[in-house]
Amino acid sequence: MVSREGGGVGWFAERAHLYFTFTRPFTLLPPTFGVVSGALAAFGSAHNPDPERRFSPAVVLTILLGSLCAGLLNAASNVINQYHDLEIDRRNKPQRPLPSGRISIRASRWFAAALYLLAILPTWLVVIYPRSTLLQKACAPIGKHQCFFIYLAGMILTFIYSDPAWGRTKRFGFWANLTIALPRGCLLKVAGWAMVGSVLHLEPWFIGAIFLLFLMGATTSKDFSDMEGDAAHGCRTLPILYGVERSARIIAPFFVLPWLLIPLGTILPDPFGGSGPILTGNAFLLTILGLGLAVWGAWTAHLILRDPRSLAVTENHPSWSHMYLMMMFAQVGFAVAYLAA
Repeated sequence: MVSREGGGVGWFAERAHLYFTFTRPFTLLPPTFGVVSGALAAFGSAHNPDPERRFSPAVVLTILLGSLCAGLLNAASNVINQYHDLEIDRRNKPQRPLPSGRISIRASRWFAAALYLLAILPTWLVVIYPRSTLLQKACAPIGKHQCFFIYLAGMILTFIYSDPAWGRTKRFGFWANLTIALPRGCLLKVAGWAMVGSVLHLEPWFIGAIFLLFLMGATTSKDFSDMEGDAAHGCRTLPILYGVERSARIIAPFFVLPWLLIPLGTILPDPFGGSGPILTGNAFLLTILGLGLAVWGAWTAHLILRDPRSLAVTENHPSWSHMYLMMMFAQVGFAVAYLAA
């Protein structure tokens, strides 16, 4: 431990590392991958507003800004959730920065507020072609700031999930899963799409729905090891409502079935977009991606169902790691499939 009195640089580096740990950095990769993937999918799609499909500096900077804001929004969500879960974490995860006392309650509130501001305000400048300069983006009509309002909705959903004053849906089983899956699954992809193209098409919402359905089940994999603390503080997660084994059976299909919508989307016609399919990326690559993820998901479901009770005794069960790896693989896969279209 480096004392504050002992020296500026060493103390600052230690505190910076502590606050970085507080954001749970491992969870920040999927949202960053997600918005970049969504933006690249929009770029390669049939709905790219630029007829010449130029990967201009304005497009690159917009994607970089949006992805940074996505990571900051997820970090803010993690911090505010730990703030409201303090009593639960005293029992379940006392080694974390807040229950261990290494970060004060007051400091955590200010840190969350700063992260939310840094995540939301810059997205006002995320406006699609033909506006390219900062002035053009800042002064665009309010209806052109689609990305800003999607991020704002995502922020509100983080409050609804965690904060008792906003409902704290994490107390209510599948409602908790929905308020995680909607911003981190659906809106994440749609926000990325909004960095390059308009979201007033079915395609970005169809892609977002795939990730939403996956997370509707997969997010429960983290609830098993938290059962004791959650039950003591009124959080009625699926494992508490239905027991370990039944909850494992409930969430298992969500690791497999949503990915089968990917090859289906390359076949089904878009009812609002003419004669083409819903998904306008490379159909072969998208089909391989969907089938591959379904097989991967089936293996993960097998790990869950083989020994459901191990979920309740291991904080980082392999299914939790597989969930994040599958998400990142899917994000990269979508980007590649659309850039190859």
